[in-house]
Amino acid sequence: MPCPASHLPLRALVLGLALHALSAAADEGVATPWGRVAEPRLPSVLCGAPLQAHLRATDGRLDALDENPQDSQPDQVRIQQALDACAPGGAVKLVAGPAGAAFLSGPLTLKSGVSLWIDRGVTLFASRNPRDYDNGGGTCGSATADEHRSCRALITATDTRGSGLYGGGVIEGRGGSLLTAGPNRGRRSWWDVAYQHKSQGLHAQNPRLLQVDGGRDFTLYDLSLQDAPNFHVVTDGVQGVTAWGLKILTPSGVYSRPGYACPPGSTPDRRTPATCFTPGTVQNTDGFDPMQSSQVLLTHAAISTGDDQVAIKAGKAPGSRALVFAHNRLYFGHGLSIGSETLAGVSDVQVRDLVIDGGDEPNGNGLRIKSNAAVGGLVRQVSYSGICLRGVAHPLVFDGFYAKDSGSQVPEFRDIAIHGLHDLGRSDGEPGQLILAGYPEHPLQLQLDDVVIEGRPPQLKQLQAAQLRLGPGPVSFADQLKAAGAEVVTPDSGDKDTTTRDCATAFVPLRRALPNAP
Repeated sequence: MPCPASHLPLRALVLGLALHALSAAADEGVATPWGRVAEPRLPSVLCGAPLQAHLRATDGRLDALDENPQDSQPDQVRIQQALDACAPGGAVKLVAGPAGAAFLSGPLTLKSGVSLWIDRGVTLFASRNPRDYDNGGGTCGSATADEHRSCRALITATDTRGSGLYGGGVIEGRGGSLLTAGPNRGRRSWWDVAYQHKSQGLHAQNPRLLQVDGGRDFTLYDLSLQDAPNFHVVTDGVQGVTAWGLKILTPSGVYSRPGYACPPGSTPDRRTPATCFTPGTVQNTDGFDPMQSSQVLLTHAAISTGDDQVAIKAGKAPGSRALVFAHNRLYFGHGLSIGSETLAGVSDVQVRDLVIDGGDEPNGNGLRIKSNAAVGGLVRQVSYSGICLRGVAHPLVFDGFYAKDSGSQVPEFRDIAIHGLHDLGRSDGEPGQLILAGYPEHPLQLQLDDVVIEGRPPQLKQLQAAQLRLGPGPVSFADQLKAAGAEVVTPDSGDKDTTTRDCATAFVPLRRALPNAP
C-alpha cells in the first residue's frame, strides 16, 4: 500500500512536487499567435535498424583519422542511403557502437517527412575537405572577392514537410581544424579563412551546418550544434519551424582554452593558421537565422557564438513574420538581432523571458535591430518582455545606419516595445552603450517601460530621429535621453506595478548550460 504524502520524507515530497510542476509546464507547451506549441517528441518510427558508429574521437577530435582527404567522409554513403530509403514519417537513428560513438560525413540531404535522430552521446563530425562541399564553383574553402556562396551545407532540407533533426547528440562542424584539400590544405582552418573577411575584406567560402530551404513544419529538438565553419542553422522561406532545447556553441573547448584565455599570438588576428580561438575571432558563426520565414519558435535554447546568436532576416518576399523567442539563454555573441536585411519586412516578433550573459565581450550586443538604406524595410510590432542582461557591452541597439551603406531603401522601425528589462551592468565597470537611430522621414518608434540599467549610466553612442515613449514603468536613464534632446513622451504611470524584474538568480554559468564550453 503506498504511503500517504504526509509520511514521505520532506525532500522526496518537494522533489516530487517540483518534477510534477516541470512535467505540467512541459505539457502546457509555449503559447504563440498561431497556437500553443507542445514540446516535440522523439520519433516513434525508425527506418530499419539504428546505424552504429565505427569511429572513436580523441579529446573531441577526429583529425588523426582524416588527414588523407580520401578519408574525409567514411559514413556519408550509408547515412544518405538510409535517409533515401526511409519512408515519410520515419527516422534514421545514429547510435554508438562497440568501436566508438563518432560518425564522419560530408553533405547529407533530408527528404520530406524523414528525420535524422542523433542519439545522446553520439557526435556527427563534419568533413574538413572543402571538395566535399563545393557546389561546382571550385572555391569552397577559400576567401574570394565574390560573395556568392560556393559551399553546400552539411545538412540540407529543400521543400520538405514534417522533417527534422532530433536527439541529444552533437553535430560538430570542426571550424578550427585545418583543411585537408584545396589551396588552404594544411595552411588554414575554416575559421582562418573566415577571418580573411576582417583582415582582407574577402568573403569566406565556408559551409553552413544546417540549411532548410522552403517547405514547412521543420523540427529541431534537443540537439547540440557546435564549431560551425559558418552559420549554424538557417531557415529560408520556411513556414512552421519549431526549435526546442537547442544548444549552439562556437568555439568549443576543443579549439580554445579555459575562459577563452588564448596564449598571446595564437589567435587568427595574430597568426595563420591560428591554434586558439575566441568568440571575437570566429567570424560569421551565427547561431539561429530565420530568413523570410514565418511561424518560427525558438525556445529553451542556450547559444554562444562569434556573431549573432539570433538573426531574423527578410531580404526577399514574403518577409518574416510571426516569430516567438521564449525562455532562451544567450552568452557570447552579437545579440538577438533583426536584420540587417529587412527589405521585405519583419513583423509580429515576440521575445519573452530572455537572459543574456555577455561576459563583457567588447562586440557583444543585447537587443538589436540593424539595417541600412541599401537593404532596409519596415520592421514593426516587435515586443520584448522579461529581459535580464549582464556583461553586455551594447544593451540596446536600434540602428538604421548599420554598416553605413547608402541607397533608397530607407529602413523603418516602428511599434517596438520593451516591457521589463533589467541590466546588471558590466563586471569591468564600463558603462553600456546605446544606439537609438532612425531617419527623419522614418523615425525610430520605441517604447521603454520598466527598463533599468544598473552601475554607471549608459552612454548614448548614437541618438537621432528617435520618438521614445517612456513608461508607465521606470526608465533609469530617462533624464539622459531628455538632456540629449530625444523626442520623449512620458505617459501617466497610473496604477502600474513598477517593480523591476529580479534577475539575481536568472543567470546560469556558461559551462553548466553548454558543457563543452571552455
